[in-house]
Amino acid sequence: MNSLAVVYPLLATVAAYLVGSLSFAVIVSRAMGLNDPRTYGSKNPGATNVLRSGSKAAAIVTLLLDAFKGWLPVVLVKWFGEPYGLAEGTVALVGLAAFLGHLFPVFFRFVGGKGVATALGVLLAISGWLGLATGAVWVLAALVWRYSSLSSLLAALLAPVLYLLGGGMTWVMDRNIVVAIAAMSALLIWRHAENIGRLVKGTESKLGAKKA
Repeated sequence: MNSLAVVYPLLATVAAYLVGSLSFAVIVSRAMGLNDPRTYGSKNPGATNVLRSGSKAAAIVTLLLDAFKGWLPVVLVKWFGEPYGLAEGTVALVGLAAFLGHLFPVFFRFVGGKGVATALGVLLAISGWLGLATGAVWVLAALVWRYSSLSSLLAALLAPVLYLLGGGMTWVMDRNIVVAIAAMSALLIWRHAENIGRLVKGTESKLGAKKA
């Protein structure tokens, strides 16, 4: 029984990483006959860069699928994991694993995107209210400043704060999930290092602008 208590969380974590490793920006672009998003714009395989191809449909599909792959492993553990001893610790592990899969996808030579949509999917699975609140931060910042990167940075900074503020009222607090959310936030900020530099210099592209 003790061995199974280790095996099941490990299998769930590996499966979540493999699901996260599906780079839908590349997959959707290929399926729709578009250029590889790793060859133009920011060269980031994410929905924002796919939007620079001129195809809003491809960008929306990419966004939804990237969020879905973060949401799916977490909800599967929450819904069906209890008989296998998969508790909140495993929820945190699979969410973080799916996110890391997007950043470092095994199917795409470990070159992935920045993980904004996937992180949002994880948050939605942890708590719909948490995901909606974090998404609202992104949307409001985008409407005001029209910088995807700045919106993502603000959402990343506030996600752990929102979780802590809502703990005990809207969702059950768990320290493993706190650590996972904080880790995703830190990695998101790290992945936006170049964007931060461009924001400081005033050279960052705004939403909807085509980047040479």
